[in-house]
Parts: sequence; C-alpha cells; structure tokens
Amino acid sequence: MLEKRHTGPFFLSFLLAFYLSTESVCDLSEEMLLQIQTRQFGAACPRVKLAPASATATKRSGSVWLRRRNWGPKCSVAAAASTAQLEVKSESKTKPFPAEVSRTLMELAKVGTLCTLTEEGLPLGTGVRFAVEPEHGTPLFCFSSSANTNISSSLHVQFEQFGLRTPQCSVQGTLTKPQDPKRFVSVWRKRFGEEVDQDSIYIIAVDRVLQLEDIQEDGVWVTSSDYRNAQPDPLRDSAHNLVTEINTNNMEDLTRFCNVYVDLDFLVSEAKMIWVDRLGFDMRLSSPHKGVFEVRIPFPREVTDGKGAKSTFNCMSQLAWEVERNFQHSHVPKVKELKPVRSPLL
Repeated sequence: MLEKRHTGPFFLSFLLAFYLSTESVCDLSEEMLLQIQTRQFGAACPRVKLAPASATATKRSGSVWLRRRNWGPKCSVAAAASTAQLEVKSESKTKPFPAEVSRTLMELAKVGTLCTLTEEGLPLGTGVRFAVEPEHGTPLFCFSSSANTNISSSLHVQFEQFGLRTPQCSVQGTLTKPQDPKRFVSVWRKRFGEEVDQDSIYIIAVDRVLQLEDIQEDGVWVTSSDYRNAQPDPLRDSAHNLVTEINTNNMEDLTRFCNVYVDLDFLVSEAKMIWVDRLGFDMRLSSPHKGVFEVRIPFPREVTDGKGAKSTFNCMSQLAWEVERNFQHSHVPKVKELKPVRSPLL
C-alpha cells in the first residue's frame, strides 16, 4: 500500500530551519535541499500543456524546470529564492515519445494480428504469438510450416489499460528469415518458456510504425530508426500492479490531484489512474455535467523503477494534502488542458 504521510508542515519547517541555521549547510547535497524545498514550498510538477485530441503526439509544450542552485549558509528562504538561479529547459519531456510507447507496447503484448496479401492480392490477417528482440525491437514469430518470405507484412498489436484506454501500434515491414536465427531462439524461449527449431523462426524487418494512443484516434508515424533506437519504458513490468494499487487504496489522493494539479472549473465526481510511466501518469476524470476527460500529470522528475514511482507519488500526495488544507500557498503549476474522451466509461 502506498504510504500516506499527511503530517502537516510543522516538522518540515523545523527541519528546514535547523539546516539553514548551521554552518554545515554548504556541505548538504543539492538534491537534499531540493527535496526539502519541494516538500515545504511547493516546487512540484513542471508546467505542462497536454495536446488536445486533434494534435499530434510528437508536439511538446514549452515547459520549464526550475532548479535552485548556489545556496549560501544561514540564508533566509526569501533571500535564497531571490538569488536562486533558474535552469530552463524549453522543451522538457513530460510524456514518452511515440517510438518509446511503441517499444513498450511490443514488450507488454504477446499476441497480435499478422497481415499479408494473398495470391489474389487481398489482405489477410491471422492471430499470432510473437516475441521481441530486445536490442532493436524486431518482432519474431515461430511458424510450424514454411512461410513465404520477403513479402510485405504488418503486425498489429494493442494493449488494454484497465478497460479505459487501448493504445496500439502497427509495425510495417518485410516478413523474412533472420540471418542469425540462433540468437532469436533464446528470445523465444525467454518469452514463452518453450524450445523451438531455429528453422521455424521468422522476423519482420521494420520499415515504419503507426502509433495510436487509443481506438478511434489519429495515429503518428514512427520511423524505423526512431523505433530501433528507442527504449521501452522501465516501469512497464510494474505499471499494472502500481496502477491497481493506487486505484484501490488511494482514491482520495486521485481526486485531490484533480483539484491541486489540474486547472478545472467543474467538480470531479470520480477519478482513476489509467497508466504510469517514467515521466508521469495519465488519469481519467468524470464530471456529471461536463463529461469524461483524460489528463496527463507529470512527475517532478524522471523515475526509473516502481519504488521511485511510489515515492514520488507519495511526495506529490503530501504536497496536495497540505495545499488543500491551506498549510501551503497554492502556487502549484497546474495542467491547463484536458482531453475530451468519447467513451463514457470510467
């Protein structure tokens, strides 16, 4: 269960005052000061504008990250804030690029639809199991009978996220035999726990990938080089359990996040987390009068594993709790744009 540490600002104020009153403050790490400043004075998530449904997923907002540096000993908070240097990133990432999402989906899914053309030139799609070569994301198959090679093919893959969203991708390329089938045999064994003959291994040499955030939404084309060079999300194996845990045990926190981190002009009746990755998490919120919306809330910094995601969520929850009770000034950057969702499901 995610930890709730809603203890109020008093202990944090004492701790910060103690650090700032000692000569050893210069020896403190910058990261420790950033953590204290973040928890106590609301330097939370960077400002991010989410792309509406009609915008392409490759656009990035002009977000900024604030980073305070060169703290002196025995300095007051006001003086420190006035002399702080701001480190600005004009295009800070708050959402994985489509190539990374495609690689993640290929790692999470184990079945898809392989489409080829018949001798009559008609499209034919069949369900297949597939594995993914980890270095470049090449999809591979095991066929019991010999298949035609060097033919144009596509593999369609989708992954349902708690019945709320179904991201998908279509890998286009050439179905062929690999030059070194032995190394693909071990990939298949790791994926499905079974031995296969190397002569039954086939791959798709990827030309391009169509990435879609959900059903009935416009897709984004990913080049083969971007796909090969991207890395799947490090939280992919723990994301499902983490989202389940939060939706089960932290419902009040999710509703509070809508009030604190999102700029809303209506009352949220229900909120659920859809998915989480290294840069933040997606939520779906419902209003009885406005409808259903999807919103992206970024983490204040990138996480690399489930433990880091839990810790960051707890820190954001603590800050939101203090802001809601007026223990903190509500100077928290808010997400400005919502994405309307056609589906009424939540």
